Amino acid sequence: MASKDKRKGDGDVIILGIDPGLAIVGWGVIEYRNTRFRTLAYGSIQTPSGMRTEERLKAIYEGMKELIETYHPEAMAVEELFFTNNVTTGIRVAEARGVILLSAEQAGIPIQEYTPMQVKQAVVGYGKADKRQVIAMVTRILNLEKPPKPDDTADALAIAICHAHCGGSRLAEYYNK
Repeated sequence: MASKDKRKGDGDVIILGIDPGLAIVGWGVIEYRNTRFRTLAYGSIQTPSGMRTEERLKAIYEGMKELIETYHPEAMAVEELFFTNNVTTGIRVAEARGVILLSAEQAGIPIQEYTPMQVKQAVVGYGKADKRQVIAMVTRILNLEKPPKPDDTADALAIAICHAHCGGSRLAEYYNK
């Protein structure tokens, strides 16, 4: 779902990066202004495994609404769903991802989606980078005192960085057709 973010000029934008999941939704809010990053906040929305799926989805939706109301992002970048073996887990993550996308759509926030390989390429410079490399680069690019935890949060910040680097470009339009 390609849509343009509301950049104020010369790249100024507040981006909400999301790493979707049912147990943990990683999120990170950054400001990208004149090719410089400023970290506004990051964290995770966590739902306990003993909770019914419907309750977990509601908690994610409410958490997303609160993030949107608090930080007023002008763009949301979400990692595309990628799963290999466990189809049941993939379906539940897809349900959570749907709730996340709905929350942004209802708020009128443009959404861009990126594959894990695109995120790694934009952040590390290598599309097959490992998790440690991504976390190290996120920590360095955003000038954080320590690596963000949990890993899902670091992934969300990486997704936001990816969007800052290519969200307004023709490359993003190509990938998000």
